[in-house]
Amino acid sequence: MNVNLLIKNAFVMTMEGKGVGMIENGAVAINGNMIEAVGGTEELTARYSADRVIDAKNKLVMPGLIDSHIHTGLSIVRGVSQDMNHWMQKGLWPFLKHVHEEDTVKGSLVNIIEGVKAGTTTFCDYDTSMNKLVENYVTVGARARVAEMVNEIPNDIGKIPVGELYPFDPTIGERKLQENITLMEKWHEKENGRITVMFGPHGPDMMSHELLLHTRELAIKYDTKLHMHLAQGDREIEQMVKRYGKRSVQFLQDINYLDDRLITVHLTEATDEETAIVAKSGASMIYCAGSIGIIDGLVPPVMQFIEAGGVAGLGSDQAPGNNNNNMFNEMKFAAILNKVKRSDPTVFPAPLALRLATIEAAKSIGLDHEVGSLKKGKKADVIIVDLQHPNLSPIITSPIRNIVPNLVYSARGNEVETVLIDGEVIVEEGKLLTVNEEKAVKEAQKVAHEISVRATDDIILAESDLLKMMEEGYL
Repeated sequence: MNVNLLIKNAFVMTMEGKGVGMIENGAVAINGNMIEAVGGTEELTARYSADRVIDAKNKLVMPGLIDSHIHTGLSIVRGVSQDMNHWMQKGLWPFLKHVHEEDTVKGSLVNIIEGVKAGTTTFCDYDTSMNKLVENYVTVGARARVAEMVNEIPNDIGKIPVGELYPFDPTIGERKLQENITLMEKWHEKENGRITVMFGPHGPDMMSHELLLHTRELAIKYDTKLHMHLAQGDREIEQMVKRYGKRSVQFLQDINYLDDRLITVHLTEATDEETAIVAKSGASMIYCAGSIGIIDGLVPPVMQFIEAGGVAGLGSDQAPGNNNNNMFNEMKFAAILNKVKRSDPTVFPAPLALRLATIEAAKSIGLDHEVGSLKKGKKADVIIVDLQHPNLSPIITSPIRNIVPNLVYSARGNEVETVLIDGEVIVEEGKLLTVNEEKAVKEAQKVAHEISVRATDDIILAESDLLKMMEEGYL
């Protein structure tokens, strides 16, 4: 049988089974946008001829990485909200007030380029202006599971003193929900199925009870998932207790919001009991190790969630505080932070980190029937990693194999040589083929400078910790 592409002589990490499913001297046959076969090189070369053959000796072939929670539109102000308290009010808001929609589009494109070149093939993007941002995924050729972030919060929320109830504006909520509906009707299952759409309630504290229920009704109507921040900070819990007399998880449980349709993000402030309730409900959890570690100095209860039977994935979150959107970084952060949290070096081993960036991530966002592992009949989202980079060398295969721990604890993303998404080669020899990367970076740089100029007075007024560090010569 003839296929379009045969990758041979590789270490093939299928992510099938309970571990990583490693095949030494393995091969993958790809026909169109589907995986035709996975197995040993000798077997597949005997069965298939191919239009193109890639000899991947001393390289790793694995499923594309999945970023289960990302806000690509925020990357235009990368690196302005870390090493400080009140990262949102004092760090991010003074900039965001001066960001225009076209600015977020330019920042988003650079963010997607960053992710794809580091092996991310599926992005679960959750942001405002998603009807515009989604076009970047079409241009790049990436897989995206997108949602408009729906809330009823006025744009000047940064002026509201900490501790006061947020004012809700139903007209804002209705407008944003309509944008999510438009996104669904225009983009769901488009681009050969690469683009799928969910609904995106911002958080239980960011919208009325009525709007929460209406959003869920729409998710049921369109048979899709809900992507929502939950228990993401003490501010949220305080808002919920003041407004409803209940903490977030109890409130959602009481209104029948917790089930396998819901993707919950962070759970930073969830108690062990609340974490178990969410896990047992069938809702999934997304753990953003780098973001929450940097902006909050905390480790969310992902291990408790998994131990309670829940399905979890990893996400990079946002670049203003996390500074990068690279899933190799998230795997390393996730493993190390949980070892430190429990004072146990055996906790969160490298194979688990890899699963939470591939097959478990796919399960958590509802795409495991298509991506997340290398298996006949799944979409051909595949990356090839060059193991001969100094930081991944030497390769040891006996009596133990060192590829998996080196990948999690040593890889930086630049070792990704080839990226296929939906069977198309998007990155080859480390170069993105679909977009002019240099032009995209230059355009984002220009608008970022303009934002900084417009935001100067508000940054000074906010008394940002980073501004003080700048004035004292630390930055």
